[in-house]
Amino acid sequence: MIMGQGPQIVLMGPGPSNLSATVQLIMTDPVISHMDPIFLELMDEVMKMLRRLFQTENEMTIPVSGTGSAGMEFCFVNLVEPGDAVVIGVNGLFGERMCDVAERCGATVHRVDAPWGEIVPAEALASAVEKVKPKIVALVHAETSTGALTPIEEVSRIAHAAGALLLVDVVTSLGGCPVYVDKWGIDAAYSATQKCLSCPPGLAPVTLSPKAMSVATNRSTKVQSWYLDVNLLANWWYQERVYHHTAPITMNYALHEALRVILKEGLNNRWKRHQDNHLRLKTGLKEIGFELASPEGHELWTLNPVKVPEGLNAGEIKKELLEKYNIEIGEGLGPLKDRILRVGLMGESSRPQNVDYFLNSFHEIVGKS
Repeated sequence: MIMGQGPQIVLMGPGPSNLSATVQLIMTDPVISHMDPIFLELMDEVMKMLRRLFQTENEMTIPVSGTGSAGMEFCFVNLVEPGDAVVIGVNGLFGERMCDVAERCGATVHRVDAPWGEIVPAEALASAVEKVKPKIVALVHAETSTGALTPIEEVSRIAHAAGALLLVDVVTSLGGCPVYVDKWGIDAAYSATQKCLSCPPGLAPVTLSPKAMSVATNRSTKVQSWYLDVNLLANWWYQERVYHHTAPITMNYALHEALRVILKEGLNNRWKRHQDNHLRLKTGLKEIGFELASPEGHELWTLNPVKVPEGLNAGEIKKELLEKYNIEIGEGLGPLKDRILRVGLMGESSRPQNVDYFLNSFHEIVGKS
């Protein structure tokens, strides 16, 4: 198949999401040098818009060249030194990945586990923090693998009362539901462009508080990754403009335009749109006898886990939605494999017409089963 010749896919999986027409178009602009004054000006504008998106005044707020997992590594490699104690809440695949990355940095990892699909209880984290006295407390705000949304404010109070930094994964929440980095006292956060930002995969927005930056700049050992060393990246992004790496020019064009689109819509309007479409999906599923698997009161608007009853084949439903209706959704992972289907309502893909199209198509498929 020649790319560009195929049908338009309605991207309603765990990412990527569909792009706006202007983001798609901007990527056809001519490539310029990453040292061109025009590109340096674009970098400044991207940082300013990202601060508004993260709701922060943090100077170190940039898009790391790499996907969301690069954002995760960026936070851990800069803040963790060998032997540091780290408490990590684990309630899905990306909490598991946090543990793996932290261990590779030499951390002594103390897991606080919750069943996949549930939230990590604040009291369980408090107990671990009191016992361990960690340098960092880390958890996933919006667990993409399960659709669970974990509250942050109480965890923030627990971490800071113990003198720890708070590190949060906001990959599937940033731009789709409220994220308040400064108000919630988050010291380090990372996201990805391809989910609620409706930008192609390839950049990881990150932000570090002044306290986190102080930790990163006063290490007793070198950051284990040269490419992700915030001390070098700061010199490139907003200090002396010292060359570090060849930035992905076209991806930064796309992010600049995606952020412009988001801020033009307005964060409150955008959050409400995502909430409304989540509720539209939830109501529509209930009308045809299905329900969401995420915990009541902690449902993630942007990623909806649909329970698959006994007798239905999740993989076959996913396959038929793609082949017959050009709708892409995700299957469950880990212990939730074959038990849920993951329906993403992110960014440009979070539209009432997409919800209705999915519901009608899904009903046609399951009605035959």
